[in-house]
Amino acid sequence: MRITGYRTLTTAQRWGRPVGDANGVYADGVVPVPVVIVETDEGITGVGLGPHVETEAIFAAIDGQDPRAVTALYDRMLRHTFKAGHAGVVFGTIGAFDTALWDIKAQAVGEPLWRLLGGNDRMVHAYASGLDIGLTDDELVATYQVYAERGLRAAKLKGGLDIERDRHRLSLVREVLTEAAHGTRPGLMLDANESWSRKQAVRHVGELERTLDLTWIEEPVRRWDADGLAAVSRGVRTAVATGENLTGLEQFRPLIAAGGVDIVQTAAVWGVTHFLRVAALAHAYDLPVSPIGNTPVALLHAATSVPNHLVSELQGLQPPIGVAMDLHVEDGAFVLGDTPGLGIRIDETVMTVARQRTAHASAGPHIRPEQAGRRL
Repeated sequence: MRITGYRTLTTAQRWGRPVGDANGVYADGVVPVPVVIVETDEGITGVGLGPHVETEAIFAAIDGQDPRAVTALYDRMLRHTFKAGHAGVVFGTIGAFDTALWDIKAQAVGEPLWRLLGGNDRMVHAYASGLDIGLTDDELVATYQVYAERGLRAAKLKGGLDIERDRHRLSLVREVLTEAAHGTRPGLMLDANESWSRKQAVRHVGELERTLDLTWIEEPVRRWDADGLAAVSRGVRTAVATGENLTGLEQFRPLIAAGGVDIVQTAAVWGVTHFLRVAALAHAYDLPVSPIGNTPVALLHAATSVPNHLVSELQGLQPPIGVAMDLHVEDGAFVLGDTPGLGIRIDETVMTVARQRTAHASAGPHIRPEQAGRRL
């Protein structure tokens, strides 16, 4: 089998409500979703969800190669982009190609990826994450009631701008999940999305901990601030979760060495091989891993095969436009199907229409505010 070409598409995730975090909000709830499709001479195609930048340079590393050599090809893609740097969206493009290759590899042997990777249980524990900072109280309650109906008993809220507001919103969601679980205490997490300084983080979380039992605080300070993350971890009771925006093992090493991460996270967009390597590194330090992302279907498959998986993020209950997946959610878990590969099917015609209706967002969580970390 040989890789013969690739195509790129863009669709959208339509939430039907505002979504965002402390850095900004997509008011119309429309988030673009880029897609990479890798083709082979045997007619098997693989799908990866992620950016497409520097695609010609990256594809040159795998063109004509056997896609089943996916881990070796992953390193070839890194080598082909090392001079200018393979972080950021370039790393995401490598991740999209990597995911598509894993999809092909599993299809070639007629197995779902979770089975090919050595997973034993198709169920992956989930927590609810509504990208909810732009919601009113009533909208917040209604949103998490839907998650609760699917059996989810842990939730991560976006916050970081106001202590009392965060306390109030966390308490509302706690009531929703506690009632659904007939009195069982739920897991509560808060995601600050790098919006604080070190002292702001310790003060903010410390105040919340007077009345709330938090499972983790996510990205309290900048992603690369190993000493700052360690200082926050020492200054609060809750665990510090971070890693979703780190690209490469070399960026995880200083955080782990400094004691700056308690829950190791990776984003779906960075690919399967990256996740497996980070999970192995974390396991060597007895640290759990937790994949994040709106459509982390590939990492859900991979999570079944690692011993230190804790829980995976469930954002939207509906897939992006034109994307169908062989999985469902019940009893607080993703349930993966038996379709060979990732179990993803795409409708390119529907995607094309979605792209035509998706405008470039001039404001949103992808833009860091000028005063982030410097608010009084």
